[in-house]
Amino acid sequence: MEKKNNSFSGTVGFILAAAGSAIGLGNIWRFPYYAAKNGGGVFLATYLFLLLTFGITLLITEISIGRKTKHSPLKAYGVIHPRWRWIGIFSTLVPFIILPYYCVIGGWVLKYFTVFLCGNLEHAVDPGYFGAYITGMAQPLAFMAVYIFLTAFVIYRGINEGIEKMSRILMPILLLLVIAIAIFCLTISHNDGTVTRTGLEGLWIYLVPDISGMTVGDFFSVILDAMGQLFFSISVAMGIMIAYGAYFDDCGNIFKSATQIEFFDTFVAFLAGVMIILPVYVFLGKEGMSASGPSLLFVSMPKVFNAMGAVGHVVGAAFFLMVFFAALTSSISIMEAVISSLMEAFSWSREKATIIEGIIAVAIGVLVCLGYNVLYFEMPLPNGATGQILDLFDFFSNNIFMPVVAIATCLLIGWGVTPAVVIEEMTKNGEEFRFKGIYSVMIRFIVPLLLLILFLQSVGILKV
Repeated sequence: MEKKNNSFSGTVGFILAAAGSAIGLGNIWRFPYYAAKNGGGVFLATYLFLLLTFGITLLITEISIGRKTKHSPLKAYGVIHPRWRWIGIFSTLVPFIILPYYCVIGGWVLKYFTVFLCGNLEHAVDPGYFGAYITGMAQPLAFMAVYIFLTAFVIYRGINEGIEKMSRILMPILLLLVIAIAIFCLTISHNDGTVTRTGLEGLWIYLVPDISGMTVGDFFSVILDAMGQLFFSISVAMGIMIAYGAYFDDCGNIFKSATQIEFFDTFVAFLAGVMIILPVYVFLGKEGMSASGPSLLFVSMPKVFNAMGAVGHVVGAAFFLMVFFAALTSSISIMEAVISSLMEAFSWSREKATIIEGIIAVAIGVLVCLGYNVLYFEMPLPNGATGQILDLFDFFSNNIFMPVVAIATCLLIGWGVTPAVVIEEMTKNGEEFRFKGIYSVMIRFIVPLLLLILFLQSVGILKV
């Protein structure tokens, strides 16, 4: 692995970069939807419990593997145990598949930021605007290419001068924007002619557990939604935390750093709910809270900002700037997982690997963009959804490869070697780790079982 200018300068740099990776589009367009769908506080309480058990187990495991081996995701697993090196191939394929389509979506975010920055909110609020944009030819390709260039530029500059320096700039700005917008959303109110709704009422809906009519099956569904959101949120099973762990200082406290990463990730996800659930409730009512994914971000939110009046232009621009920063810090980490593996596999320089992977990402990104026009088709997926090219990429990477990597990682650490491999790495500087017994039980039994259930649900075998 790289030396000197290509390692994190300290724990703060590592935490900011890793937290930036975890804070991505999923926090913004999926967490609020799940919270609104699953009884508000019921989902939040379930998510927090899983965060402190399921999530922390996976996170400290991958960081420890990376720091212990000092290798890329491609090679790290083979260093832990030669017979398990195949996991490294899958963990490298995941970010390779995700990067192009994530950058396509990042291009959408960049486009909407420019729309609000130029004061063209009236265009974005048109119900057909988003569909017309993504089915177009030139603009989606151009914004995707610009987004990939920005991502690759940071990677090209290395760990310390690129990723860490950018994280030290973007993360504080992102957090300030999130906090400012969330506070503003607490103050809003709207009268639709029959009733006045306020941001504080929306906060009540968001925070207070609603168990009315909730069955055992419904609660099991809440658990699966919370577990799925957490799994895809903390950047595990994508090679990212192994790559970042390899650049982490040997004197750093892994457990403490992992808890801080989870705090930042959950803090932003929670405030994303405040930023989205509150204004959607105030201006669109409870009916508007059923949207998720791209339709929530690119269709519902412009309507909300338009309903705010003149201030909506400013709040909308700040919102999409925040979303852009969140997406960029994530795509940077996704590309780094690929680049670190390419450098080790082919003995390429960082510059050469970045240029080649950037070209490949653009080429596949073009294919994804064309999937909404000249290459458009619809294919039923095993989980019941209907997908195009982007959805197929997302299904294979998120629903198949990521659970397989995570389950295999648990089996490797829990049974292939022993949990002591991770525990020793976390405590090699004399750090106290009080949860050794709990960690061993989690990594051997509970986490792989939960991941298996999640996998069966994500591929459509388990119906809830």
